[in-house]
Amino acid sequence: MHPSSLFSLSEHLERLSRDGDPLEVLSEAVDFERFRTLLVKGLGYSDGAKGGRPRFDPVSMFKVLVVQAQHNLSDARMEFMIRDRLSWMRFLGFDLGGTMPDENTIRHYRNRLTESGTLEALMQAFEQQLRERGYLAMGGQIVDATLVPAPKQRNTEAEKAAVKAGKSAKQIWPGKPNKAYQKDVDARWTVKIGGKIRYRPDGTPLPQIATPVFGYKSHISIDRRYGFIRKGNATSAAHSDGRQLRHVVDTSNTAGDVWADSAYRSQKNEAWLTRNMLKSRIHRRKPRGKPMPERTARANAAKSAIRAKVEHVFAHQKSRYGLFIRTIGLARAQAKLTLANLAYNFDRLVFHERRAATG
Repeated sequence: MHPSSLFSLSEHLERLSRDGDPLEVLSEAVDFERFRTLLVKGLGYSDGAKGGRPRFDPVSMFKVLVVQAQHNLSDARMEFMIRDRLSWMRFLGFDLGGTMPDENTIRHYRNRLTESGTLEALMQAFEQQLRERGYLAMGGQIVDATLVPAPKQRNTEAEKAAVKAGKSAKQIWPGKPNKAYQKDVDARWTVKIGGKIRYRPDGTPLPQIATPVFGYKSHISIDRRYGFIRKGNATSAAHSDGRQLRHVVDTSNTAGDVWADSAYRSQKNEAWLTRNMLKSRIHRRKPRGKPMPERTARANAAKSAIRAKVEHVFAHQKSRYGLFIRTIGLARAQAKLTLANLAYNFDRLVFHERRAATG
């Protein structure tokens, strides 16, 4: 490259920094190097003594997955964007004109981390970073779930019955490996009831909008004080919210209060919370065939004001990240959602650090 071109490139990058490159801000807020040991272990990297094609730096590739999650890009589109964006190239540690990962490399890297369970370990490692910087899980926690769509499956009635019966794709489509590879037998259909409840003049409720959704469900808990995602899990879209309560509650929170909507209220959940010395702030349901008691309605309204914080998390992930499951199978959906949760926590840390800096 001509010296004048190098100078122009350096000047261009300096201008990006002056304009507030968000990825540069992210690099300053998150210590990505602390993930290296976990990444190397999860990938099964050797010291390279036997030779062979050099692998890409594991921390750089982890950053690739984070940026990919923030923009909901396919592997092919991510490959293009790495080459196209100078700010991305700088953040990822790749050189202009040098070797960069292609879509197969990105996919292989993510699959290795998924199969080794490393992504969940990375989530816990970042939790340690948060604790060291004073962002303890405090004030109780808020639990909720949201539907995450996936590409719709076009199956016959017999194939649908086989999927519901729990058969694998290979069992349903024997002799058709290419077709079986493209079929997601873990995702499910469900109906999302949305919109504010409105009433007729006589006080009876109007019908609500029902929208069919195919895909998965993201279950999370956030701490009330700082709003970080402390735990998460993925299930099919048809899975019951209430059954996931004990899997996403963070028992390390310094306060015992647990907020959730009425879908989480059951005798089993209430008993489990009591056994674990946690205080239920779960919404109460309206008595069947009777009006909601005024005292209960007021209590639910107060709980809703607190629970609204978790809706901001889902809004951030869906509006900014365009959250959508492109992969096949529950394990990969879990990986996708874990990366989205990590990316959100990184953004949340940047928010808190900026606010602390400006007073």
